[in-house]
Amino acid sequence: MRRPLLPAMLVGALLLGALGAPGAAASTAPPPAPPAVGKPKALIDSWRPPLSTRGRYIVDADGNRFKLKSANWHGAQGSWNGSGDITDPANHHDGEKSDQMPLGLDRAPIPKILAGFHELGINSIRLPFSNEMLHDTRPVPDSSVAANPQLRGKTPLQVLDAVVAATTGEGFAVVLNNHTNTSRFCCGLDGNERWNTSQSTTQWEDDWLSLARRYKGNKRVVGADLYNEVRRTVTDDANWNWGDGHDWWAASQHLGDRLLTEANPDLLVVVEGINWQGIPADGLFHWRPTLEPVRTVSHTLVASNKLVYSAHFYGYTGPNHTGATGMGETHDPRYQELSREDLFATLQRQAFYVTEAGRHYTAPLWISEFGIGRDETNPQARAWFGNFVDYLIDQDTDFAFWPLVGWTGHGTWPLINFDTAGRRSGILDGGDWRTADWKRLVAAPQKTGQIADSDTWDMLNLDHADAVQSARVRKQGDWDPGARKGVCPDGQRLIGLAHRDGRGLCTDAGAARLAGPDPVLSVVHDERHVQQGDWASGYTKYQCGLDQFMIGYSVRGQAVSGVLCAKASSPLSTDGRTVWFDRSDDRPAGDPGGEFAQGTSKGQCRTDEFAAGIAFTHAWAKGGTPDALLCRKL
Repeated sequence: MRRPLLPAMLVGALLLGALGAPGAAASTAPPPAPPAVGKPKALIDSWRPPLSTRGRYIVDADGNRFKLKSANWHGAQGSWNGSGDITDPANHHDGEKSDQMPLGLDRAPIPKILAGFHELGINSIRLPFSNEMLHDTRPVPDSSVAANPQLRGKTPLQVLDAVVAATTGEGFAVVLNNHTNTSRFCCGLDGNERWNTSQSTTQWEDDWLSLARRYKGNKRVVGADLYNEVRRTVTDDANWNWGDGHDWWAASQHLGDRLLTEANPDLLVVVEGINWQGIPADGLFHWRPTLEPVRTVSHTLVASNKLVYSAHFYGYTGPNHTGATGMGETHDPRYQELSREDLFATLQRQAFYVTEAGRHYTAPLWISEFGIGRDETNPQARAWFGNFVDYLIDQDTDFAFWPLVGWTGHGTWPLINFDTAGRRSGILDGGDWRTADWKRLVAAPQKTGQIADSDTWDMLNLDHADAVQSARVRKQGDWDPGARKGVCPDGQRLIGLAHRDGRGLCTDAGAARLAGPDPVLSVVHDERHVQQGDWASGYTKYQCGLDQFMIGYSVRGQAVSGVLCAKASSPLSTDGRTVWFDRSDDRPAGDPGGEFAQGTSKGQCRTDEFAAGIAFTHAWAKGGTPDALLCRKL
């Protein structure tokens, strides 16, 4: 996003048509191999792929912190503004016609462009693309790759291959970003509001799987940023966990799991919050949810160390402001109109809280878009940028500036510009008020070196579908046909359960290796293992056998259906207690794991315990919902 294009015309506007259906499927030919390494050896040697997460930090293959210091090399997502002759540069954003390629390839050779990236001090690139671009089999215009003649005759996707190979070959990490469906500049009422606005969810997933497989052999392609700035169309909102075709939580959860299990298990899965809901008119509901819904409904991927959350912030937008002027503008404050203290509190509430330790939502946060123009004269906007950089530094947060490359004399936001002769100018070349803030951001003190393993907490959400997040259990098939099932990711145990709605809480806290690498699993549908006393008199009890612990459960409607148990790698205690939660919460002090089932009572074992059974009853008005847990000492 850039400029107040978001829902500026949401009131009384008509959704414009898409550019047309995609053509042939994306090629599965392997991309070119990374070129030989020259002077960027220092960056290459500074980190070893693939990347994963430990708590709030991204780490490399050696467990060392890898902070995403990034910028957006835009263009492959499209630059056409949506009206007028598409071949006329005047009808493209800032007059910069990209022809569905990363910007600047007509003006400077790729090595020269990358040299500028090294000077900026970044280590990673967010690389936007459109689904339309993936399917476009037409060769790019020769004029659009004039400075890179080796790219003549190639399709836009083949150009992307070459850019990815060159960029990663110099040590940069690349995060692919599905920015748009159609190759039209984002982000308003443009046919790109949702992942499935101008295409089906199936097509979206298929494109991602194809692209992830395409770059699987290049380990410095480190992440999949699933979709950009999910927002409202004229008629409806995207939502978080409603279980319908506009459910961004469910769509991103499903695709994230598929990428890790079917395409490339090494990828980071980047999920952005919802960028806008509601109609921007005073008196009507409207807001920018960002990552606020994650606090109560987070993602649990089949590989729980691969999730990164992202958010975008621009000074001219606001927590309830589209960023528009005129039509679509409300009287809500913009971020740049907030005091420094209010800004920081708002940022924390909307996104930065996800880095809190010991919660089911704990994950790295990547501010994958923020920026401002060098021609900005508004004192409030300039102050916002300085304050925002202060907060990024204070929070040691991963970031990506928008945008990275532009044309001299056109847009004023890029960090680097090239003129028609290939001469470079930009934030490091003098005369740019943003320089001091940029330099202190990229050079700021940060946590470095080895990141210690931390306790992992994950929630299971059975509101609308199964949540079988164990790769091992998935391979073994459906263990309770017809029921909704929740299973913890491999290496974790079930520690908490909700009275209604099928929510669960998993962790490895207190026992990171409770089971062996391939434990024996068993399904319990009766009371055969209740042998150490009646721990819930008058209630039906589904209990794991000796030296077993719960990793999953199933429900039919709201009623308990079964328990899934795993054999521990060493003997387990039979000393235990009953935790009742049929009327109110019974959870340990300090809220370990966080709120995982808002609106219903919950039971949770302590971190020095494991859950060994569930009790329930079908007595009058009870309905067989989970009422108690058997918690035993580790």
